[in-house]
Amino acid sequence: MGVIGVQLVVTMVMASVIQKIIPHYSFARWLLCSGSLRWYQHPTEDELRSLAGKQKGQKRKDRKYNGHIDNKPLTVPKDIDLQLETKYIAEVDTLALHYFPEFQWLVDFTLAATLVYLITEAYYSVAQPSAEMNISVVWCLLVLAFVVKTLFSITAHYFKLEEGGERSLCITFGFFFFVKAMAILIVTENYLEFGLETGFENFSDSALRFLENQGLDSQGPISKLTFKLILALLCSLIGAFLTFPGLRLAQMHLDALTLTHNKLTQTLLHMNFLSPLIMVLLWVKPITKDYIMNPTFGKESVPLMSEQTFDTLRLWAIIGLCVLRLGMMRHHLQAYLNLAQKGVEQMKKEAGRISTVDLQKMVARVFYYLCVIALQYVAPLIMLLHTTLLLKTLGGHSWGVYAEGDLPCAHDLNSGAAVSATADPIAPVDSALEAGARVSVAQLSVALGGLRTVFSPLLFRGLFSFFTWWIAACLFSTSLFGLFYHQYLMAA
Repeated sequence: MGVIGVQLVVTMVMASVIQKIIPHYSFARWLLCSGSLRWYQHPTEDELRSLAGKQKGQKRKDRKYNGHIDNKPLTVPKDIDLQLETKYIAEVDTLALHYFPEFQWLVDFTLAATLVYLITEAYYSVAQPSAEMNISVVWCLLVLAFVVKTLFSITAHYFKLEEGGERSLCITFGFFFFVKAMAILIVTENYLEFGLETGFENFSDSALRFLENQGLDSQGPISKLTFKLILALLCSLIGAFLTFPGLRLAQMHLDALTLTHNKLTQTLLHMNFLSPLIMVLLWVKPITKDYIMNPTFGKESVPLMSEQTFDTLRLWAIIGLCVLRLGMMRHHLQAYLNLAQKGVEQMKKEAGRISTVDLQKMVARVFYYLCVIALQYVAPLIMLLHTTLLLKTLGGHSWGVYAEGDLPCAHDLNSGAAVSATADPIAPVDSALEAGARVSVAQLSVALGGLRTVFSPLLFRGLFSFFTWWIAACLFSTSLFGLFYHQYLMAA
């Protein structure tokens, strides 16, 4: 009866909204078709003929009658006076976009999961249920699964390309991030305060006691070396998936800066680019302990806040930076769409001729891959947001700035329920079947209570702190490399 309540009703209502309402009122479609994004239409063959000063070719039957068939593609000079026409993105235009169904599903499902999380948090703050399962955790985990699936499909598309070096670049960055993850996991807690060591020790001790209580002889579920090796492999996969999103973000950042001349917008663009670095620094212990929590004024260090307050402020800072990235999405997508005009201007500086088909493909390709770029922009944002939400819920943090952030004591409640279910010798036993059922329920309650002590908030706090930090670190590393590549190597 703990699950069949308000949370189940919210889940069923949101599932109905996803099925009935979102296909007609899609937030993902609004992001692209709100009238703020303009795309460049490719010129027709007749327009290119008129600009090149050529007359329309003969009909096919006339060419056959004259005894020859001309199959050569029409070419035009590269320095042709071509001006591309712009058009605001409409809903009918999205039908031609690659990966638009994936983009729409991921963004709309993320919005639904976030709404479920907010409603569940409000319910927990008002009713304060003690024996219910938090269904919003399942929604957040589903969002992360869909994000990984989407990034995997996009990366697999790059692996199918025979030319261009995308496959080699992904493999290189995958090995680079594997080595980087192994180096980070060796660093002690004196520099990075994830809490992985404490969480793993608590997990190992609790699992060992749980197995002993079940009558099993074991040395522990997993060794520390194996645990860190698995984390390093996961980190290398995440780094490989975030390689091209980071490189694309760097190019869009440079183009967006040249597109706008407003100082405030440029400042927000710089903050948006540096936001992963800010997230990374929030877990560096010398910075957090010496400059934020205990700054030095004169010769004495003055404590400004407790660790619980800083953990809460860190959560709010990450969410604020995610909101900033979402707000800057239109500037980055428009900067990408302007690559069509930028390519035409670059073509005009070259000598020679180009076929009309290649010219049309060069312009049209930019718009057709808009959703791929949009997915590469929002996928890391969604990963950061929902790992932060899971860190708050499973890690036992609080949204209140001045709250103490007590760890949840679900295992105590379960153990108490198990004791109350078994410690009643005076209650009459109606039948052997009811007695067996009561014993089974009591054993199941004890087992679930033991599992909740094994997977404690300390373990989840260490894991999700590390993964949130790692996603931000990978995104900043790849975007920084992309900034160096586009600004210096390409210019050279």
